Amino acid sequence: MGQFCAGFVIERTDSLGGERALSELWVFGIPAPVGDKRFLLSKVSSRRWEANGRIELPPGVDEIDVFVRSVTGEVAGSAHLDCKKLRTPEPQSGHRHSQELDILAGGTPSLRISWEVVVVSSEKIAEDDMLSACLNEEGLEIAQRSERTRSLSDISESISLFHRAIQLTPEGHEDLPRRLNNIGGSYMRRFEHTGQISDINEAISVLKRADRIAPEGHASLPGILCNLGGSSTLRFDRVGDISDINEAITALQRAVRITPKSNADLPGMLGNLGLSFRLRFGRSADLSDIAEAISALQRGVQLAPEGHPDLPGVLCNLGGTFKLRYLRTINLSDINEAVSSLRRAVQLTPHGHADLPKQLNSFGGSLLARFDRIGDLSDITEAISALRRAVKLTPQGHAELPKQLTSLGNMLLSRYKRIGNSSDISEAITTHERAVKLTPERHAYMPGRLNNVGIAYLQRAERGGGISDLSEAILALQRVVQFTPQGHPDLISRLTNLGRAFLNRFARSGKYGDLDEAVSHYKAAATSKFGGPQLRLGAARDWALLLGQYRPKSPEILLAFDAALDLVALVAGLEQTVQGRYTQLQGVSGLALEAASVACSMNRVDKALEWLEQGRCLVWSQLNNLRTPLDSLHLKDAKLARSIAETSKQLENAGSSQEQFEVGMSISEKISLEDEARTHLSLARQWDDLLRSARAIPGFENFLMPLPCSTLLQHLPETGPTVIIAVSERRCDAIALLAGLDVPLHIPLPNFTLTRANEYRASLAKQLQSRNLRVRGGGDTTVPDGEFTGRGIRPAPVEAGGEDPIHHVLRGLWSDLVKPILDVLGIPKIDSSSSRETLPRVWWCPTGALSFLPIHAAGIYRGPKHESVLDYVVSSYTPNVTALTDRAKDSKTRPIDHCISGLFLTNQPNAPGAKSIPGTTDEVRSVHERAAELGMRVLKLEGSAVTVKECLNQMESFSSVHLACHASQNAADPLQSQFLLHTGSLNLATIIQSNLKNADLAFLSACQTSTGEEKLSDEAVHLAAGMLAAGYRRVVGTMWSIDDRRAREVAHDFYEDLWMKREQGCDRGFDGSLSAYALHRAIQQLRLRIDNSELSLLTWVPFVHFGY
Repeated sequence: MGQFCAGFVIERTDSLGGERALSELWVFGIPAPVGDKRFLLSKVSSRRWEANGRIELPPGVDEIDVFVRSVTGEVAGSAHLDCKKLRTPEPQSGHRHSQELDILAGGTPSLRISWEVVVVSSEKIAEDDMLSACLNEEGLEIAQRSERTRSLSDISESISLFHRAIQLTPEGHEDLPRRLNNIGGSYMRRFEHTGQISDINEAISVLKRADRIAPEGHASLPGILCNLGGSSTLRFDRVGDISDINEAITALQRAVRITPKSNADLPGMLGNLGLSFRLRFGRSADLSDIAEAISALQRGVQLAPEGHPDLPGVLCNLGGTFKLRYLRTINLSDINEAVSSLRRAVQLTPHGHADLPKQLNSFGGSLLARFDRIGDLSDITEAISALRRAVKLTPQGHAELPKQLTSLGNMLLSRYKRIGNSSDISEAITTHERAVKLTPERHAYMPGRLNNVGIAYLQRAERGGGISDLSEAILALQRVVQFTPQGHPDLISRLTNLGRAFLNRFARSGKYGDLDEAVSHYKAAATSKFGGPQLRLGAARDWALLLGQYRPKSPEILLAFDAALDLVALVAGLEQTVQGRYTQLQGVSGLALEAASVACSMNRVDKALEWLEQGRCLVWSQLNNLRTPLDSLHLKDAKLARSIAETSKQLENAGSSQEQFEVGMSISEKISLEDEARTHLSLARQWDDLLRSARAIPGFENFLMPLPCSTLLQHLPETGPTVIIAVSERRCDAIALLAGLDVPLHIPLPNFTLTRANEYRASLAKQLQSRNLRVRGGGDTTVPDGEFTGRGIRPAPVEAGGEDPIHHVLRGLWSDLVKPILDVLGIPKIDSSSSRETLPRVWWCPTGALSFLPIHAAGIYRGPKHESVLDYVVSSYTPNVTALTDRAKDSKTRPIDHCISGLFLTNQPNAPGAKSIPGTTDEVRSVHERAAELGMRVLKLEGSAVTVKECLNQMESFSSVHLACHASQNAADPLQSQFLLHTGSLNLATIIQSNLKNADLAFLSACQTSTGEEKLSDEAVHLAAGMLAAGYRRVVGTMWSIDDRRAREVAHDFYEDLWMKREQGCDRGFDGSLSAYALHRAIQQLRLRIDNSELSLLTWVPFVHFGY
């Protein structure tokens, strides 16, 4: 027989109002093996709390202490109990003892504790303990069976058995946490089966109780925390309360932290942790959550040996996470990794396993995402097959069935968009409607599933369906928006879908009320503060273009384009690699041009200039920002300036060096790559924080922000205008910037169109392709010297049958584009007696399709009235205005170090895998010989005599470089564009990371060094722009292949002209400031040796000058 204190009650005895939150009753002074005990307090009313359980009063214990704690952990009251008075020979049943609690000084309210003393036989205690253990074991067997059978009755029976076991288990029993964990796991499984919210609430409640009573080091604590995290994740997925997923991550991180690496449960815990981070990313759109998810999941895969029961689930979560990141970054390696991981997860999951439908669903989703990107029909066919199998394996009434149906509907819809089979869209609509019917009204997924129904009807309406389809779409999508709370990340896409539906109805009805609805919804999506930047950018672009088309005079159009262009920088942020940024920018190519054309039509040429500068050459501008001199900031905050400089260098390296996943990589190699990505992301966040700190300093509010028009007009070259030419579908305009003029000069060009620019570009490309003008020395553009050599430039006769394509392109550019600009600027023909230093200059900044056309060579080269740009100005190009003004400013404020000033030359005639270009040898030797005669600081290294590292070292040691070699342009990742040497390749990323603060001139005597990329026409993804970004102030490059012999002649004449007034024995340095004039005259010299035939034009036109 034993005496026990039981039925503890805490009551308030004061008359004060207000609430008091009490949570625990602690009892101290009980000797081992029982020891101190903790009881959870259940709130009965605002003034009463109760605790279940009992405390034995063993002989020899004369006193015990009790403490009551609040929910914040503070001691609310305490009491000292005399056990000798409590222990009586014959306790009276129902008799209660009570005692006032001591309240700490200043504490309120007054509290009293009461209890009763009961007698329990030792046989009864042992009997209850044995029965509870048996019930628990029986519950475990049935729970494990339910995982195989997926039987709802088995799950419910296990809950009943666990519940009876817990009732017989006293507070403080060492097995109570474990038993609470068991019943919590069964409640979770029943929720997954039925979707009843009461089950998941009960699971979280009992698991939190288990967590509270389990002491540190308890064997069940990791499992309790894992189940608590899993149940909180499930409730978040159902209800959408962000606090649930935050609590889930906290619990799972604790579980992982206290679980040994050798524990077989750790891979599953890491899998759950990764899933929780992934789900939070869906709400937060914070890339750090995705990075943490992938890190945890890759660790889980690494720790799980083949055959581990949790491996398929971890692989499934890993694949789903890669897919989610792909949707944000559009990195193809991510979606390939997702498909690979999910395929393996499905293969490792036994037929009949409860998780197989879920894994088939995820696998199909990854195939769908890849199909939408690549368009391989085998992917969508396999995806649909996987989902049909998942639906078949999911029992009727199962909570996951609507999810499988939703995925199947989406895949059918995607195939319909590609193939147009009416049976696919009909089945998609039926499937989505069935998913909605099976979803509880207040379920968190209800808006998304309704959205799918609306999109399916909208797709059918857009492909020839009736007005009834459109009405059904609008009705469904309106309900979706109504059900979606503010701040939900999917609200943007749902608003956009509804706007699209109204726009479709406007196209049919012509009713401007529908147009206004469309504009309103696009605007709401674009200006939302939540959700991913890609979705907001898409909405902003639609908003702006819609206003531009139907409300061109609306003042709101300026707000729309402002919003869109602000979002471009977020879409292609520094947290991504350079290649990733360019991939993102492909989708918004031309946006800045559309914006500029609208601004010009509204006589806001200042805004047009700002938008063109903000929305073009974004990656080079980011690199320029990372290299911004910090002298002024250093005077204000030296520590901040140093932090910015250090972080910028790390970011620059991270953006250009990160590798991609490759087939056959080990999990360790993949983890290493992900660690690099996480570091990159952390640096990007640190950079944003540093910029915020800098902008908080008075006078630095606009630090590294897009420049206003007034700032762009500062530091312009004084020797000629800068002319930006913007062409879009609606119009063509030039914007001229002149030193000393405080406003841009607007020059409308009504006779030139985007259609014409594209025609000219296609015609030129066809000619270059047909003549194989893509590598140095390729094709045949060599024109033999004729009898007219030395007698001036002779126009070519008009051929029978009309004008050839090259002459036609150059004539059109001259008549409708360049000559009107020169006329407005008042630039006359060059007087033949003018000195080279007084020749007028123009810096051309073409955009879009014009970036691929030789504006510097525009002219009429046949007939008696021949004239061209070369008769009026010396031409240079600049990727954008800032690239030019920065170099103009540097030329005045940052002189080149006298010790570095000089010329380094190298020729590489026989690079492995490339055509021999023997002319490079004579080219470099002749230039070197002439420089040496003049006493210049010059170095020549030929062929294999120079390694890649040595070449780089010499580029740092000499202000100017002449590279006579093959070059290779990588449009997908411009920093991997490279110069081909005998001993290896020198890529642009390596050059940019070098210390080239004294760089002056780069003469790139190679092929296509200024050729752009069609999908990124506004990003100047060529070597010439890259060398400017690396620090060179001026660059000579080529638009296409150059003839080996003529390249040698141009180089010789170029340097002869550059050094024309140089005397032997004078300063040994090298000055490239007159390089544009030198190239101009070198080309004129070449033209004197050839005629103006098409072949002759193709010989000299490719040579171009970039920079100051």
